[in-house]
Amino acid sequence: MTLPFTLLIDPVPADSTRTNFDDTFHPIDSSAPALRVAELSTQRGDGIFETLTVVNGHPHEVEPHISRLINSARICDLPEPHPGQWRAAIALAVSQLPTEGELALKFVLSRGVEAGPAPTAWLHATRAADFRGVREQGVKVVTLDRGYPRGVAERAPWLLMGAKTLSYAINMAALREANRRGADDTIFVTTDGYVMEGPTSSVIIRSGGVYVTPAPSGAILHGTTQQSVFEYLEAQGERTEYRDVTVDELRAADAAWLVSSVRLAVSVTELDGEPFPVDQELTRAINTALLARTA
Repeated sequence: MTLPFTLLIDPVPADSTRTNFDDTFHPIDSSAPALRVAELSTQRGDGIFETLTVVNGHPHEVEPHISRLINSARICDLPEPHPGQWRAAIALAVSQLPTEGELALKFVLSRGVEAGPAPTAWLHATRAADFRGVREQGVKVVTLDRGYPRGVAERAPWLLMGAKTLSYAINMAALREANRRGADDTIFVTTDGYVMEGPTSSVIIRSGGVYVTPAPSGAILHGTTQQSVFEYLEAQGERTEYRDVTVDELRAADAAWLVSSVRLAVSVTELDGEPFPVDQELTRAINTALLARTA
């Protein structure tokens, strides 16, 4: 099967008892028109998504991604996805994809067309970008104020900060600002000095020999790859923690990483223009373990 591969999906209710979803899947030419102009995902960014990686024919972290899609749907008042249907869609896509190399598989649930059928959904698979260089060389990072204090998501849940939505304009603007400052990526921080996450990644630091990530909350996504990294570290006998991390602790850390599903783990080599300590040997070990997974 050539790439890209696109599958339109007719969503079924989460409480459906059906177990066969073949008639709800519609493979299409990826270059063909597929969405109506009134589609709310494109009109307003009103939808949610997940992106998982497929390595040598093995999709990674399927269940964590589906669970996070369901959580995002609940936060956004979207119809809850049927987990069995999404498992079947991912399995169908993987069966049609090349069995060698790294692929990115993105799946989307949208509110659909205003005053029309809803929701709409699709899955799109492409060859992943070549991140071997950045995994080896690391990234220069700047901290950017997200404009909110810690706890805002709990006080103002309508901001949807805990959902992985299609509204990525702020995230992309942050990356452009990082580039303007001579950096590659960004770590968002709160107005009162706490570390959040990157625009497309989770943050892990090593502080006092303990590997720490900001505690998942209404404002911080529970990273699927971050969970896999913690599982690897714990298997090596290392200590891991979920807790609040201040910007000062980030600056004083022994090492730091940005981790995400497709790019995997990359070392922070510079923070706000200052050189940052790097453990590249561990970074290589983490990525070797991540790439070797079969689930």
